[in-house]
Amino acid sequence: MNAYTTEGWSDFAVATVGASAALAGLVFVAVSLNLRVILADAHLPGRAAQTLVLLATPLFVGLPVLVPGQADAALAIELVVVGVLAGGALVRQALPGRRAPEQPVAAWLLTAWVPALAVLVAPVLAGTGVLTGTAGGLYWMPVAVVLALLGGLVNAWALLVEILR
Repeated sequence: MNAYTTEGWSDFAVATVGASAALAGLVFVAVSLNLRVILADAHLPGRAAQTLVLLATPLFVGLPVLVPGQADAALAIELVVVGVLAGGALVRQALPGRRAPEQPVAAWLLTAWVPALAVLVAPVLAGTGVLTGTAGGLYWMPVAVVLALLGGLVNAWALLVEILR
């Protein structure tokens, strides 16, 4: 297994893409079932969007790895684009004015900022590493995947259970 080529990464990518797609789909359905409650709150629609981006990001990080015969430069560009777009959207959603007043600051930092920064930085480092043969390359992908899924699952719990209490 090599951190700078996709050889040996297909099992990780398949598992990531499958889990991410399933979780994002389930949350999408669950949000639609609680849509009235979510839309009635000023902060919950943004948190729902954040959750879907967090759960879908591993899908878009894993898919480029599965493209057979893809050039390293193409993979690098795809990873950087995913990191910038998804991470940028998450950072925008994590701005202080978007925090719900009832959400503790520590919880907001852990569920909004940590995953947002991981999704922004890790794919960019992975793409840059693949392109240059440095910085750990694809070993940054699990960082983005794990933190995105954790952040998404915590948000999903808040959206699906905590809002009904």
